[in-house]
Amino acid sequence: MVTRRELPDGEAPELIPYRTMKAQHSHLGGGVFVAEGDKLVHRLIDSSLGLRSVLAPADRVDALEARLRATCRTVDLFVAPRSVLEGFTGFPIYQGILALGEVPRPDSLQDLLEGPGPVLLSAMDGLTSGENVGAVIRNASAFGARGLIIGPTSAHPYLRRSVRSSMGTVFHQPYVLAASLPESLRELRAAGVMVVAAHPGASACSVHRLPAHRPLCVVLGAEGEGISPEVLDVCEVSASIAMESGVDSINVAAASAVFFSEIRRLRAEALAGTIGMAGADCRISTHSGVGSVG
Repeated sequence: MVTRRELPDGEAPELIPYRTMKAQHSHLGGGVFVAEGDKLVHRLIDSSLGLRSVLAPADRVDALEARLRATCRTVDLFVAPRSVLEGFTGFPIYQGILALGEVPRPDSLQDLLEGPGPVLLSAMDGLTSGENVGAVIRNASAFGARGLIIGPTSAHPYLRRSVRSSMGTVFHQPYVLAASLPESLRELRAAGVMVVAAHPGASACSVHRLPAHRPLCVVLGAEGEGISPEVLDVCEVSASIAMESGVDSINVAAASAVFFSEIRRLRAEALAGTIGMAGADCRISTHSGVGSVG
């Protein structure tokens, strides 16, 4: 059931979550997040996530009401002047609609391992920027990585900025909030997952030599510091991207796209029989105490 209500200004108590939308961490504590913009809101409507309300200007509300009724959702549909929405966001919005969604409960590592298709997970260590976290999630979704492991020093995937940067792909990604990222990675290794550090160095192999036939988890670190030593110590192998001399790193979102795309390519070629099993010369990190990858 869709309940439609006209709200002439932004002071109505029903609009508190929108009025305080910049308080991202407080919203997480309440189990909610705000989605901004036409594409993001429609992707939220089409997802399996809980939806509490939608806020739109009068010229958008009829089409939205029809769309919501078609999904059989029980949701409040608030109608307010466009100036009210722009006051909440802090900038002009041309396809201005907002929605209040419910943050899904985190999954377990076992849930990630039991997902469909070959295992390709991404773990984040020290990614404090919501924009970067969201971009990594979008790249993971684009190239077939399914399952996020968020370390305690990384931004939550359902921060407003993370959601916006992911363009809604986060709605379809299971995730784990790791109390200890090294411990979670140890559990993955014990389950047969190769934990790969996206980390340059003398011992790193090229990403195109990874054994893509194996279950994989790609660990991404913060720009500047990179992967923390305690997390790096748990990784089974380090892999890097070939770059021109004088450039030692690229943005973590760009790096994630290269890693996930290359692994996808390797797996597709292996299935087609055009390459053998990659990774014969990919060496395990010396600090892991494990031999070469076969």
